[in-house]
Amino acid sequence: MQYFRKYVYLLAIFTILLLGLLLLNISIGSVHIPFRDIFSALLNNETGIDTHTYIILEYRLPKAITAIIVGSGLAISGLLMQTLFQNPLAGPYVLGLSSGASLGVSLLIMGLGLIAGDFSDIIFSQWSLVIAASTGSLLVMLCVILASIRLRDIMSILIIGLMFASLTGAVVNILTYFSETSQLQHYIFWSFGSLGDLSWEQFEILMLFWVIGIILSILSIKNLNSLLLGEEYANSLGVNIKQNRLLVILATSLLAGSITAFCGPIAFIGLAVPHLIRQLVSITNHVILLPLVALGGAILMLICDMITNLPILQTPLPINAITSLVGAPVIIWLLIKKQKFLF
Repeated sequence: MQYFRKYVYLLAIFTILLLGLLLLNISIGSVHIPFRDIFSALLNNETGIDTHTYIILEYRLPKAITAIIVGSGLAISGLLMQTLFQNPLAGPYVLGLSSGASLGVSLLIMGLGLIAGDFSDIIFSQWSLVIAASTGSLLVMLCVILASIRLRDIMSILIIGLMFASLTGAVVNILTYFSETSQLQHYIFWSFGSLGDLSWEQFEILMLFWVIGIILSILSIKNLNSLLLGEEYANSLGVNIKQNRLLVILATSLLAGSITAFCGPIAFIGLAVPHLIRQLVSITNHVILLPLVALGGAILMLICDMITNLPILQTPLPINAITSLVGAPVIIWLLIKKQKFLF
């Protein structure tokens, strides 16, 4: 009972902190917006100041909710991969999904850009970047799924994911070498990641993939707990190992792939957050870990997004730079403090 009560308290604290950071995130920016205007816009769709209403409803609110989706999705993906591979350094992009998305975008920008001519505005539109990244991630996901069906050794699947990342990275490097400065700049800006470029229509599609990924993650909780004791033990409990792998890989692919397609590759959230939560609760039960990791990822992403938009900055910083600055010291600190990662 005391164990359950501690979990409920943590869940309540994380939820309250998330809601507070959501309001603070909407308030902070080059234009300061009071909390009363935020509540008025959310409840009545107006603030009395047309500029504030537009900024809240058309820019900051979708960006803040996107941060929650991105943070929670990447954190859950990282948790799934670390449990599946029993590897503390496995993250949401270990299957090569980010590299596949990068390849799709680089082919669009640096490949088709060479022959685009007057159609460059159409090719470089936001939707075309999303489609290119989604296609690249989808192709890599299908290859990894096929490999997971045929292979019995889980480490072989991990190696295949790393090899796909190397192959796609090599193609991207070749395209980069022969590209013009403007094309390189366009590709680099995409690789920085962004939370504020989504329209409400794009947000709804991202939300759909996020919901499906979360549902698949919840369905795999029992099998994930069994895998903590090894695949042989899980098999003795009646767990279908190949089916479980497929479910976990599909959930990770939907979450990490869709996030990368719409927001670009965002580093370290999926790697750092699961370890932070494990240090906080010191348990391995995914019934507890999953919601806490989701909330923790959303909280950390909101904080990183607020840092990128501090009023003292002339222009917003790349979100990828801030997540790396936050995530890398966290991993170093955990290694020094515990000398090992908890599982």
